[in-house]
Amino acid sequence: MRKGFETIGGQWVGVLVLLGWMLAGPALAEPVKLDPRHWGHEAGEKCVSCHSKASSGLASQWRESAHHAAGVNCMDCHQAERSDPDSMVHEGQIIATIVSPKDCGRCHQKEYEEQQGSVHAEAFALIEARLPALADHVGGPIMRAASCDQCHGSRVGVQGDGRLDPATWPNSGIGRINPDGSKGSCSACHGRHRFSKAQAREPEACVRCHSGPDSPDKEIFEASKHGMVYAAHRHEMNLDAPEWVAGRDYTAAPTCVTCHMGAAGKLPSTHDVGMRNAWSLNSPVSNRQFLVVFEDGAKMELPEGAEIPKRGAELTRLDGTVGQVKTLAAPDRRRQAMSMVCLECHAKSFTESFMSQFDAVVELFNDKFGRPARDVMAGLYAAELLTPTPFDEPIEFTYWELWHDEGARARHGASMMSPNHAWWEGMYVVGRNFYARFLPEARAIAGERADELVDAVIGAVESHQWLNDPGQSSPILGFARDTHEEAE
Repeated sequence: MRKGFETIGGQWVGVLVLLGWMLAGPALAEPVKLDPRHWGHEAGEKCVSCHSKASSGLASQWRESAHHAAGVNCMDCHQAERSDPDSMVHEGQIIATIVSPKDCGRCHQKEYEEQQGSVHAEAFALIEARLPALADHVGGPIMRAASCDQCHGSRVGVQGDGRLDPATWPNSGIGRINPDGSKGSCSACHGRHRFSKAQAREPEACVRCHSGPDSPDKEIFEASKHGMVYAAHRHEMNLDAPEWVAGRDYTAAPTCVTCHMGAAGKLPSTHDVGMRNAWSLNSPVSNRQFLVVFEDGAKMELPEGAEIPKRGAELTRLDGTVGQVKTLAAPDRRRQAMSMVCLECHAKSFTESFMSQFDAVVELFNDKFGRPARDVMAGLYAAELLTPTPFDEPIEFTYWELWHDEGARARHGASMMSPNHAWWEGMYVVGRNFYARFLPEARAIAGERADELVDAVIGAVESHQWLNDPGQSSPILGFARDTHEEAE
């Protein structure tokens, strides 16, 4: 146990104190709150009357919502000020089409503060600089609205009359940049106009985006023991409960929300979905991550080994702004927070052993494939044997898929207990393409400098030494020989 931590009933007091700091967040600058005594804007009745005819499904969803039960109507959420960039006059009322997280924060202040500093809120900002290279060049700009924007979000544009630019709207991307400056979309998980807690707690709320090559969590969860148990016992999950604490309100199975956001024992729930992640798993080389929390509620991650700032220090963030550090969470503390969820159903020894196996897979990918491939590519670029333009040469696609698709699948498979995705769909494919595609392509590009730029890098890695031992027995060759003899 780390120095400075004490245990009470298997829980880490230090982690809880840290999470308290992180979850508290800063106070919003003069937050606008809706007084429950005044819910039910008088103009809202006309909205419902009209939309019951014009869009009856929408009105029906609202009638089945907790908002309707509490007396919150259309105008309570959609009302706007004339000064708002996306305000427009509709049936005599000033409204905005988008109900942003900032709007939701008028009532749901805690959730807004947590969400605004989360990795979800930064989902668009994190890829904005990469969009021209991948989405625009490989596909085409017109694909953004139908693909990238639907998960990551877009920078929503507003036309002169307050209507939203159709090139950037509609989308409910999780990191959408809204006209009021807020980031994200609550409806990405909760779904307008019912805004159901149960819907957001279902794995399906996450797998809309977390599926496919780069984030194969849908397939992995469904193939895991957790997914099997969930499918068998979904009816016991108590998904509609006002409170949803693992080990108390439900014990049947975990969902994505359970592990990454949900309350468990003394661990509080959070709308910061990445707070408990100790590793970066969708990168060329995985790093353990420090989580830096700023005084204004923003967050950023720093890889282990980087210069770690002290509390109160100023730090330049990814968007170029400078923030003052409020507190930091080291990777082991983030791991302890995640482990607190596991302990609701698993023994401490089981949890620690699983985490050890997971860490070993990540380190194997880093040492055997991630760093060598990165170093080979860096050498080819430095030698000007590759152009600086991304995705204009075959090896760039090979390398991209090696870490972004196949490598992510292996690491995610190990993290979420799917042996098939960790090996056959993951590390096996990484190894096959590393040896059969990436290295031959790199050697061909390097030409006479292959020994220097490729083989010297690979030769320095112990786990590749089997390539230099022709005397090793090969069950594959033996199988081929036996098959040939049988055919004769």
